[in-house]
Amino acid sequence: MILAAQGIEVAAEADNGEAAVHQVLRTKPDVVLMDIRMPELDGLEATRRILATHGEDAPRVIILTTFDLDQYVYAALNAGASGFLLKDVSPEHLVSAVRMVRTGDALLAPTITRRLVKRFARGDASPLPAGQDQASLHRGLASLTARESEVLGLVARGLSNAELASHLHLSEATVKTHVARILAKLGLRDRVQAVVLAYETGLVTPGDDESGQ
Repeated sequence: MILAAQGIEVAAEADNGEAAVHQVLRTKPDVVLMDIRMPELDGLEATRRILATHGEDAPRVIILTTFDLDQYVYAALNAGASGFLLKDVSPEHLVSAVRMVRTGDALLAPTITRRLVKRFARGDASPLPAGQDQASLHRGLASLTARESEVLGLVARGLSNAELASHLHLSEATVKTHVARILAKLGLRDRVQAVVLAYETGLVTPGDDESGQ
């Protein structure tokens, strides 16, 4: 009801993970809102199967859950999800999230983002993009221009494209181009992986000055 009222077509619904995988195959949606705890097949495994089956044509997946727990965040990131929202999110934020992810952005709930940063501050393990190691990631970072490195650092601190454009005195179109080039050079799927990489490689560290936001 919330999505339809804002002109977003709901292609299908499913009450378990197996049905979700089937419905995605049948309807080929742009975005999937995926619960975590479901019968038959949990949402994390369903997400893995959807993304593995559809490859580059896979839909963007937003994990929507009541469970604000670290293990689900990292499992969702490892599964390839493009967003992670709690079910108490406002209707406006939910609609905005679907539209944002549809255009290639990625997001985490603010409380999740803070905990992500704290976890990196403790030096805990984090999920690297599939098929990449530290050496290849550092080589990818070395290939970035100075402007692209600056943009990546700001993306890692949570700035949206609009905020990046304002901060850097650039158009949003130029910012989107920079972000797209960064993701391509580093072999990343979306901004969530960019945030993980920036902290994993030390480009950004918790406690860095964020006053520029």
